[in-house]
Amino acid sequence: MQLPAQLFRRRKDSHKGDFGHIFIVGGSRSMAGAAILAGKAALRSGAGLVTIGIPESVATSIPTNTVELMTLPLPETNKGTIAISALESFSEFVRKVDVLLIGPGLSNNPQTQNFIRRAIAESRLQTIIDADAINAWPEFMDSFKVEVSCLSVDKCHLKIITPHPGEMAKLLGVTVSEVQKNRVHMAKSFAKEYNVIVVLKGYQTVVADPNGTIYVNKTGNSGMSTAGTGDVLSGMISAFLAQGLSSFNAAKFGVYIHGLAGDLVVNDKTELGLIASDIIEYIPKAFMQSIPIEKGR
Repeated sequence: MQLPAQLFRRRKDSHKGDFGHIFIVGGSRSMAGAAILAGKAALRSGAGLVTIGIPESVATSIPTNTVELMTLPLPETNKGTIAISALESFSEFVRKVDVLLIGPGLSNNPQTQNFIRRAIAESRLQTIIDADAINAWPEFMDSFKVEVSCLSVDKCHLKIITPHPGEMAKLLGVTVSEVQKNRVHMAKSFAKEYNVIVVLKGYQTVVADPNGTIYVNKTGNSGMSTAGTGDVLSGMISAFLAQGLSSFNAAKFGVYIHGLAGDLVVNDKTELGLIASDIIEYIPKAFMQSIPIEKGR
């Protein structure tokens, strides 16, 4: 599958602002790596700028190999998670960016979950709801039950939710087995009811939009069943959003390239040896296989 031309045809006089500024709100004392993985994946996928909103104590200990990422230290709870008082800083900063990714590594701390709910309700940005932010969904899910405002999937800018089967089962009040037996139906019906793009992760990830459009991915392998690969995926999707793709297409191409990069890793390192940061390393190689040579040079 070839990438859309707008991702690889860049003007000679372009600058980083042309390719979007992503705000990733994530991380906690015990899961700082999740936000970092998402941020590095976003940059490797073409985003111009990435800022990570992360607890203050975590911001001071970010590894030196993430020098391309900017940080916004946020007030934290005594557990090292983002506090409700961070809303003021969030509200001010979110006006300066193009895409919001919220959830990687945030934790289920009650105060942090309250922050998530209020941040999503306040934001008018293109938004990806991932990981721990999905756990906050039941408290505000009915607010998404609105009429679809666009007719063409290529022009829709809707919120994207990225559950794995366990998270989808919890949202729907069913078992994981029921989700796995009816993956396309579950994703399609949820997208329609809540007016969102659903990325139901797992073997043959399903992407669904409210109008009934479905994409079932064929790339990827079982070696990707390891910590952090979902964070990499959400970062990639955010980058494609920031570069102007519709919500559905950003999710579709994000899932495809994510899986393809994982397949390329396996060729060199085996399924057993794959880790999430390997996928980030192989994103450019996946791009090379998805861009016509005469246009990609």
